[in-house]
Amino acid sequence: MSGAYPLTRPRRLRQAPFIRAMVRETRLTAAHLVQPLFVAEGALAGPIDSMPGCERLTLEGLATTAQRLQALGIPAIALFPVIPQARKSDRGEEALNPDGLVPRAIAAVKQAAPTLGVIVDIALDPYTTHGHDGLLDAAGYIENDATVEVLRKQALLYARAGADMVAPSDMMDGRIGEIRRVLERDGLHRTMILSYAAKYASAFYGPFRDAVGSAPNLGKGGKQTYQMDPANTDEALREVALDLDEGADIVMVKPGMPYLDIIRRVKDRFAVPVAAYQVSGEYSMLHAAIARDMLDEKAVLLEALTCLHRAGSDIIFSYYAERAARWLQDTPA
Repeated sequence: MSGAYPLTRPRRLRQAPFIRAMVRETRLTAAHLVQPLFVAEGALAGPIDSMPGCERLTLEGLATTAQRLQALGIPAIALFPVIPQARKSDRGEEALNPDGLVPRAIAAVKQAAPTLGVIVDIALDPYTTHGHDGLLDAAGYIENDATVEVLRKQALLYARAGADMVAPSDMMDGRIGEIRRVLERDGLHRTMILSYAAKYASAFYGPFRDAVGSAPNLGKGGKQTYQMDPANTDEALREVALDLDEGADIVMVKPGMPYLDIIRRVKDRFAVPVAAYQVSGEYSMLHAAIARDMLDEKAVLLEALTCLHRAGSDIIFSYYAERAARWLQDTPA
């Protein structure tokens, strides 16, 4: 082999930890993470069978967890309520209860961890007997405009209760504009909107539906008439553009890892804050492989989260957020 070969050796910049750290392009920190939390009362609190290691927290447990996350440098949590079946209805009226679980959960977090951001889900599936994110007409089709009327009331209620950010996850047309208008009208100019702008009708949501108790209500039904077709990419850009025009501050792509191409297209096209959700199915399948010693937990999770960040996600919702924040404290830059 010629002594002149090769003049360019990329491996020079990989040979030792110090140089790998100096040239690293993507740096994941706790500040990029959001911890989703399930909150419940009474017998509904406790472990989630399909999401080992996660649980439905009581209000007291929520407050304690919030303090712990704040101390770790995680900037925000995302709240998801678990509603008793007896309080569910076809029209999801419990979502508008000013003394309901979510307003009380917001208050508990704000008292326990005042600097922790609180993101609240805006959708009706935890509250409906049919498990859908909206209201059904006589034929079983989701009524878009009637649903938006409820969603804007729900968003206003939670914003008044102290939520820092409302996150519509329903995928109804026009809901961002209606929510933005009602918040502005009420003087809630600082309340942010994180839109689930490109939310796909994914098979990866199953464990989440178990966690919030909507799986039995939804049954074998699907959400393909309002969530996006996993085969589409251009449609995601259109959805994002519409939501930004209507007043969204942050846009989300959901799920995360199977949709890295969508995250990158959105970031490149719009150059706005982008969130990604490492969803329940991603969590559960990784956990299953880790539990069988097929994967190294710390290594694979930090890699997966770094890849989401590398693809263009400024914000990553992950059920591993707390554990990742602890690992990052111990991991060299």
